[in-house]
Amino acid sequence: MRRFFQTMLIVLLLAAAAITMPGATQGYEAALQITLPGTNTPRPTEFAFATNTPNISPTPSLTPTLTPTLTPTNTPTNTPTNTSTPTNTPSPTPTPNGPFSYPEDVNPLTGQLYPDEEAKGRRNLIVKISNYPPIVRPQSGVNAADLVYEYETEGGVTRFAAIYRNNAPTHVGSVRSARLIDLELLPMYNALLAYSGTSEPIQKLILESPYVFQTFSPLKGDNCEDSGFCRFPDEGPAFEHTLFLDPSVLWAKATRREVNTGYKARGFAFSPFADAGGQPTNDVFIDWYGQTDARWQWDIELQRWLRYTDGLAHFDKADGEQLWADNLIIIEVPHNDNPDIFPPDANYRSIQIELWDQGRAFLLRDGMLYQGFWRRRDREPGSALQLIYGNNTPIMMKPGRTWVSVVRGFGDVITSEVQADMIATATALADLATPTVDPNAIDTSDGS
Repeated sequence: MRRFFQTMLIVLLLAAAAITMPGATQGYEAALQITLPGTNTPRPTEFAFATNTPNISPTPSLTPTLTPTLTPTNTPTNTPTNTSTPTNTPSPTPTPNGPFSYPEDVNPLTGQLYPDEEAKGRRNLIVKISNYPPIVRPQSGVNAADLVYEYETEGGVTRFAAIYRNNAPTHVGSVRSARLIDLELLPMYNALLAYSGTSEPIQKLILESPYVFQTFSPLKGDNCEDSGFCRFPDEGPAFEHTLFLDPSVLWAKATRREVNTGYKARGFAFSPFADAGGQPTNDVFIDWYGQTDARWQWDIELQRWLRYTDGLAHFDKADGEQLWADNLIIIEVPHNDNPDIFPPDANYRSIQIELWDQGRAFLLRDGMLYQGFWRRRDREPGSALQLIYGNNTPIMMKPGRTWVSVVRGFGDVITSEVQADMIATATALADLATPTVDPNAIDTSDGS
């Protein structure tokens, strides 16, 4: 029995000594150290105790920690979704709409869809249309053109080069003669050219050009039956103002000649959204040396520019509407006499309008004026007119019809936010045209 008590005393002493040993205590605490994920910092001993103690739930401690962590994580996830919305809004089409790339079914002259496969497949057609003397007005089929160039011929009068693709009117004109500038427009728009005739030196240039088979004229034997050049005599206009064209007949002949290919002409850039920085402008007046003038006014209801010539509303005889455009372009281009192509003793000259390189330009759309530059990159077929800012950024045009006025200088152009009173102008012109009756000259000798 005594031996038993001695043994138990030894066991108790050894156990007490083991508990008080420092190394044993440190080893136990080290076993309780927990490293947090993603960090080298050991978790505090008391947190290990709380996690491993059955009487203390870890949930209250972890819940406030995880909740604020998840909230900011969701916020940046949603932010890119909201940011992409305004980025996609200004892009109505998946591909650029000019100046060099266009959607497959879009006409580069208008920035709008071709109306049908026939329009898409045919070639741009330039028709020369008279604008002087005033008796040739109203002309026919001008409003059906996708694009119109107006430029000086001689003596301060103007002529139209109307370019057709989307529409095929049956009666366009009156058709007039070609000028040197047409030899620039023809390759710019990779087009066909229809004209009544021209001077012998310019006709020689046309016949020697690489575009000779793209040109059509009664001067070359093209007539009413096979080409669509037909005479419609009238009591007022002189004979030279009685020639009209049916473009459908001419396109058919171009097909037989194997030159009616639907090439694109690149240069314009379109967007339904106008650029920032425009100047409000509702009235544009252009004067060609007092012989011919043009005024355009923005019609806010129709959302288009309307044309007046020599103070009177200018109409299209074919559709009965006032001449109109979605875009007005005014370009400043050098004009020089070119006597080199004429005989030394000739008493006439032809104006060389140098429509290459670049110069100053205005674009007017949506009642706003934008200033920049025009540029023709090169003289290769299909390299057409461009509009750019000084940093080479394209000026965005409104999808639709465009009218280009070619002037010698911007001193001939007056723009205003206030519209001129064209009703009063028309009334004044009518009064001038009405002969004044002298009451003293009235014959009253009738016996009364």
